[in-house]
Amino acid sequence: MDRLKLDGWCEKGILGLVLAILIFSPLATGCVRPQDFIVVQWLALALLVLWFCRFWLNPKHRLLWGPVCWAALAFMIYALIRYFFSDVEYVARQEVIQVITYGLFLFAVITNLYRLELTQVVTIALLILGTVISMYALYQFLSGSEHVWHFIRPEGYRRRGSGTFISPNFLACYLAMLLPLALAYTLTGRLSHLNKVMVGYASLVIFAGIVCTVSRGGWVATAVALVIFFFFLLSQRDYRIQSLLLALALIAVAAGALGLGKLSEGRKKRMDLAEQPQDVRVRLWQPALAMWKDHFWAGVGPDHFDIRFRQYRPPDDQLQYRPGRAHNDYINTLADWGLIGFVLVASVWSLFFWEVFRSWKYVQRSQNDLAAKRSNKSSFVLGGTLGLVAILVHSFFDFNFHVPANALLAVTLLGLVTGHFRFATEGYWFTVRWPLKVVVTVVLLSAIAGLGVQTVRHTKEYHWKVRAEDEVNNVTNRIESLRRAFAAEPKNPENAYDLGETLRLVSWEGAKGFEAVTTEAMGWFRKAMQLNPFDPYPYIRYGMCLDWLDRHDEAEDYFKKANQLDPNGFYTSAHMGWHYFQVADYVAAKKWFERSVALFWHENPVSYAYLEILKSKLPERSKR
Repeated sequence: MDRLKLDGWCEKGILGLVLAILIFSPLATGCVRPQDFIVVQWLALALLVLWFCRFWLNPKHRLLWGPVCWAALAFMIYALIRYFFSDVEYVARQEVIQVITYGLFLFAVITNLYRLELTQVVTIALLILGTVISMYALYQFLSGSEHVWHFIRPEGYRRRGSGTFISPNFLACYLAMLLPLALAYTLTGRLSHLNKVMVGYASLVIFAGIVCTVSRGGWVATAVALVIFFFFLLSQRDYRIQSLLLALALIAVAAGALGLGKLSEGRKKRMDLAEQPQDVRVRLWQPALAMWKDHFWAGVGPDHFDIRFRQYRPPDDQLQYRPGRAHNDYINTLADWGLIGFVLVASVWSLFFWEVFRSWKYVQRSQNDLAAKRSNKSSFVLGGTLGLVAILVHSFFDFNFHVPANALLAVTLLGLVTGHFRFATEGYWFTVRWPLKVVVTVVLLSAIAGLGVQTVRHTKEYHWKVRAEDEVNNVTNRIESLRRAFAAEPKNPENAYDLGETLRLVSWEGAKGFEAVTTEAMGWFRKAMQLNPFDPYPYIRYGMCLDWLDRHDEAEDYFKKANQLDPNGFYTSAHMGWHYFQVADYVAAKKWFERSVALFWHENPVSYAYLEILKSKLPERSKR
């Protein structure tokens, strides 16, 4: 078989892997669980191998490489450099792996899927997938289903459509990226009448899916994209009537969906409950900005916002939880990556939109006085660009670029639209001769080796972590699984903490030899402290172990350290009270339990239980 034929098979294989990633990630609840992202890593690894094979099989292979690629590469290099100076190595490494994976995926899409036929295949697949997921969301919205596959959604998400995502907000962003693409092909694409009807139907279903998410951020993002879309088309004489009719159809769909969903007062209460997190997220912005101001240039580190949040937590009863993200990708980028990282990311988008404006006239077909000539090239560029506008708007209210399904869709649209810039200039094509061939070969082999090693380690670790979760009722097997998880990934502080906590609970049963088990648990908590010095929980558990061994004087320092790391946390305050209760300092214990309740009164059973006990203890203490 000749090289060109093999090259063609490699191209088809790359297309298949891209589609597999794009289809799997939203169906796997957005791919937010680490074990689901491992599948994406394996698929991306296979994609890189095929790209490498194609690179060497085709002697005329060319790289399509423009300013957007240089900006993306600059951020990837910065991410690697920032990783080496991070405080919590494991957390930073997982974030950088995602950054590198998205970057390589972007380069693979630009270089291998630039042909119009391939763009068409990806577009059709995405629109079909978006339509199916939207139908599932409509079912959830109308039926009140509390499930996504076999998962049960949180109470605040019920009576809202989330499709295959757990959060309706992330589904809203996902569909908002697809809607402009569907509308652009419906009105301006060169399709047969039957295909136009099908794409138009997909547009209405996807729009209905956005409506039933009841996501204010999603509605705003969709509205901005649609206003730009219809403003552009209404300015062109040949599209005015069709645009007006389609706009009226969308309004009718929105009214119909909301009318069907308006069934009971109970549903309204659940929708009000669903909006509460959207109000709370604004409160996260102030501590995130304070974090950035303290680490202005380089940020606190990749994915370190959640780790460092406790030190910046205000005394707010609505923020007594791990936020994960700042619920604003712009502020989160400043906090994690600093001004340097923010500018590099902003340069990617600035160059992209500049290239869209610069190349727009080259992707349109010529027009005459009688009618505009339709073009799938301009339809995709228009729809894809507005889809990216939608995620950029929605990212003011959420962390969509940290949801792999949404990030991968955005990267795909970015790559495919960037591939259309070749119509504006030939200057972005690079013929791969020997000097460049050596550089590209080294980069691809390094990426394959690095990503391969990390993927294997990640797979082993999560295999044993999942086994440990399944062995909750068998302590011996759970401990063994956690030991194997730590052996596979000794830099993960959660592995050390989980192992120490399991051993601590065993020791607290008070069986013979519990002292040795307690000491072993303390060793694991100390490892967790070393791997993540900002987490108060290992210090709390270490102090509890010392109290259990009647080493109370030593224990107090660890509880105080935990309180320094999380000064406004109800949990740390409650355990300060617990420690003082153990040493019979009931006055101090009462003060700390009351402070814990003041910080968080909703669900604080430990503090309430001990305060009830102290009602009898304090009078007894005073008599003495």
